[in-house]
Amino acid sequence: MTERLIDMSNDAIIAADNTRDSAKTSAASPAAGLRRRPRRAGVVITRETPWRRGTVWLLQIVIAVAVIGGWELATRIGLIDPFFWSSPSRIYGAFMITLEEGTLFTDTWFTFEATIIGFLLGSTLGAVIGLSLWWSINAAAVVQPYIVVFNAVPKIALGPLLILIFGIGIGSKIALAVAFTAVITAIAAYAGVRAVDDDLVKLTLSLGGRRRDVFFKIVVPSAMPWITSSLNINIGLALAGAIAGEFISSQYGLGKIIMYAGSTYDMAMIWVGIIILGLLAIVLYGAVNWLERKFTRGQNIKTI
Repeated sequence: MTERLIDMSNDAIIAADNTRDSAKTSAASPAAGLRRRPRRAGVVITRETPWRRGTVWLLQIVIAVAVIGGWELATRIGLIDPFFWSSPSRIYGAFMITLEEGTLFTDTWFTFEATIIGFLLGSTLGAVIGLSLWWSINAAAVVQPYIVVFNAVPKIALGPLLILIFGIGIGSKIALAVAFTAVITAIAAYAGVRAVDDDLVKLTLSLGGRRRDVFFKIVVPSAMPWITSSLNINIGLALAGAIAGEFISSQYGLGKIIMYAGSTYDMAMIWVGIIILGLLAIVLYGAVNWLERKFTRGQNIKTI
């Protein structure tokens, strides 16, 4: 009787083990139960088939034509007031008049130059500040609150002060663009510095490397993706800084055109300035995007 009870107990234990193993197998098997959801990489489903570039461009052109055509039609049939919204035909006429006067290229180049110089100076200055905080944790602790406060301050408030210091020329627009961009790159560079692998740093030092070697061969390359990721944001901020300076006081620039047109209620000229600003932003963004791909070549970085 005792032997029979022992045998029944062993059979129950074996059956329980088999049930547990089969449950693990069914849970681990994709075919069992519900189907797995598709894995995501960022915001893009990896199984989604990308459209052809020609299809994307065609849809973009169709949307632009529909918006422009609908806008013109709405002004002609009286759905919207052309005095406040103007119309594509009036905007085209104002553009041709400005083009014949020869001032459009000068104003566009002024804004472009201030944006590019401010973008380069601000990004370089911010990267140097952010990377230099790696050398001392005490210096980083002292400087970090000032960076946070300067980032929180609306940079447009510095416009009158910078114009009084640098004048109404291109210098004040560059300074304002630098103020818009430097802090963003500094924060990004410092975040990249803090993300450096400590074990790799210790390994380099244990093999006889110096702090300078660690900085130039580990810290800077590791922080470079963080710095380049801020460039797309900085180019827009640099353009916004240059335009903000031109709004306050300027002899040239697209911001000056928009402000003057607004004071004379010339809505068509306002739209001319806005459209040229949009085209300039597209060109600058494309150039910075190419530069970012060049710096991050060979790295598995996915963006929207």
